[in-house]
Amino acid sequence: MILIGQYDSSYVRRVAIAMRLYDLPFEHRPWSVFSDGEKVQALNPLMRVPTLVLDDGDVVADSHSILDYIDGLVPAETRLLPQAEPERRQALKVMTFATGVADKGVSLFYELHLHQTPSDYFVERCRSQIGTVLTALDAERAGRPGDFWFGRITHADIAVACAWRHVSEAHPGLINPVAYPALVAHCAGMEALPVFREISQPFIAPA
Repeated sequence: MILIGQYDSSYVRRVAIAMRLYDLPFEHRPWSVFSDGEKVQALNPLMRVPTLVLDDGDVVADSHSILDYIDGLVPAETRLLPQAEPERRQALKVMTFATGVADKGVSLFYELHLHQTPSDYFVERCRSQIGTVLTALDAERAGRPGDFWFGRITHADIAVACAWRHVSEAHPGLINPVAYPALVAHCAGMEALPVFREISQPFIAPA
């Protein structure tokens, strides 16, 4: 399989980390949707990453779909998404909030750096949404002692840490770590794991 996209994207990174934890071999092509847009679009008409090219040439697009696909390649008991309720829906909620923070971080970056005149209203809205969601995630994490959200590493743990790093690096000073002590501890613990150190790339602003 071929995973396309750079690891400074929280979406690409969380897929790569999951594939490594599943011991699924893949080739990595660190293409950018800006500098390598035509190559990405030739495989994925949405011109988005991550894009996963399967061994038969078929393509799976979007991190949610890719994670769903690779989850199906491993036994249920080893999947990074809890299979029993209520943990399954709780993990999905954390994942949704985390990827929402990442989404807003991307939107905010584009608004600030790719528009000639950024909208003050939209900028403030994105910042507010990021802060509100991080507050909710911090409270949720504070109520769950241990190294991981659900007792073992899951897609939820990965999504939160990847989103936190991406938004922190893309928007220096936006996130006040003092306000989110549980998330700071969680993300530091995740970034210390060997797989996080391996699948890692500092944020590179699109040119």
